[in-house]
Amino acid sequence: MQDRTPARASLEPIEIASRDEIAGLQLQRLKWTLAHAYDNVPHYRRSFEAAGVHPDDLKSLADLARFPFTAKADLRANYPFGMFAVPREKIARVHASSGTTGKPTVVGYTAKDIDTWASVVARSMRAAGTRPGDLVHVAYGYGLFTGGLGAHYGAEKLGCTVIPVSGGMTERQVQLIADFKPDVIMVTPSYMLAILDQFREAGLDPRASSLSVGIFGAEPWTESMRREIEATFDMHAVDIYGLSEVMGPGVANECVESKDGLHIWEDHFYPEVIDPVSGTPLPDGEKGELVFTSLTKEGMPVIRYRTRDLTRLLPGTARSMRRMEKVTGRSDDMMIVRGVNVFPTQIEELILLCEGLSLHYQIELTRAERMDEMTVSVEAKPEAAGEAARAAAAAILGQHVKSRVGITAKVVVTEPGQVERSQGKARRVIDKRTPV
Repeated sequence: MQDRTPARASLEPIEIASRDEIAGLQLQRLKWTLAHAYDNVPHYRRSFEAAGVHPDDLKSLADLARFPFTAKADLRANYPFGMFAVPREKIARVHASSGTTGKPTVVGYTAKDIDTWASVVARSMRAAGTRPGDLVHVAYGYGLFTGGLGAHYGAEKLGCTVIPVSGGMTERQVQLIADFKPDVIMVTPSYMLAILDQFREAGLDPRASSLSVGIFGAEPWTESMRREIEATFDMHAVDIYGLSEVMGPGVANECVESKDGLHIWEDHFYPEVIDPVSGTPLPDGEKGELVFTSLTKEGMPVIRYRTRDLTRLLPGTARSMRRMEKVTGRSDDMMIVRGVNVFPTQIEELILLCEGLSLHYQIELTRAERMDEMTVSVEAKPEAAGEAARAAAAAILGQHVKSRVGITAKVVVTEPGQVERSQGKARRVIDKRTPV
C-alpha cells in the first residue's frame, strides 16, 4: 500500500492544539449552542424548563450532564420542521431518514452549516489519506440520505475531482473504476463487497485497480473486514463516522497513519458516553452509548443526542482530539436470543474465521413454541461452493457460534449469489418473531 500519511503542515492548528485550548473553545461554543437552542426551539425550552436547567447554568463542560437528552423520538414528535432554530426560509437544505420504522427524522442546514459540514468531511478525508487533486469515486447514495452529498461537498472542499456515481448499478461502478482510475472510493463496507464480487465476475484483479484509499461508513464493520478489504484491494480501508441528526458523515474519522480509532472533531461536536440504561455519564475508557452535542450548528442544533451507537472514548494519538473506538454495534441492533445478547458483528467475526465463506450473510430470527431460533445464511466463496465444502463450512461455523456466542444456530451455506445484496446499508437481521 502507498504511504498516504498527510503532511503535518496540511493539518489545521486545532487538530493538534492542546487539550486546554480545545476545552476552552468547546465551553465557549457550548454556551452559545445551549442559548441558541433555548431561545429558538420550543422543544428545547420546554425540556430545559422541565429539567430545571437554564443555559446560564453551564459554567463548565461537566455541567452539560445536568441537561436533558434528545432522542430520535423527539425529532419525530416535532416533524417536520419543529426542531429548526432559524426561520424555515433561512434553511438552505433539508435531509431526512428513510422513515421505514416511523416518521422520517428531518434535519435542516443553513448555508453556513453546509460549509461547516463540507469542512469537517474534507478534514476527515485528508486524515484518511486523501489528497487535493485525487479522483474520488462517491458510491454513497445521493438524495435525502446524507452520505452522497456529504462526501461530495467534502471532496470538492478538499480540492478533489468528484465522480458522483451514487449507489447501485454495480457493473457500471466497476467499469468506471477501471476506466476513470480513481484514487479514493467512498462507500458502505457491505456494498464494497458487492463491488468486489463484480470485479471477480468481470475477470479483473482488484489488487491491480487504481484505488489507494477506501473511506467506509454508514454501518458497523469489523477489524477483520478491514483486513480482508485491504488485502484484497491493496489499499487503505479507513473508517468514517457520522449521522444525519448530528451533521452527517464527517463527525469523526480514523487517521490513515494509525487506524486506531476515530478522532472526533471536537471543535464542532462534543462527545459523551453514557450507561445506556441509567443515562449516567461514564468516564473515558468505559464502553457505553455515544451521545453528541453540536457546537456550531445554526439550523438545527442538537443537545445531548442519543446515537444508540456503542463505543468508548479514548485519548488522542495522531491528533489531539479524543478518539472513539470503532462502533461495532448499536444498543438497538442487539439481538436477544434465548436470553443471550448477540450482535451481528459477532457473527461476522466468526464467519471470517471459516475458510471458504464470504462476508455476504444474513441472520433470520424466528420463534417456534416459545423458543427463539436463529438461522445464519452465508455464501460460500466460488472456490469452495461444492456441496461437501459447503456442508463442512456450515458445521464449523455452527460450532464457532455455539462455543463463542453460547447459542445453537442453524447455519445454511449457500452457493455464491444467493444472499440479498446491499446497495447502501446492509440489512443483516430479519426478525420474524412474534411477541410471546
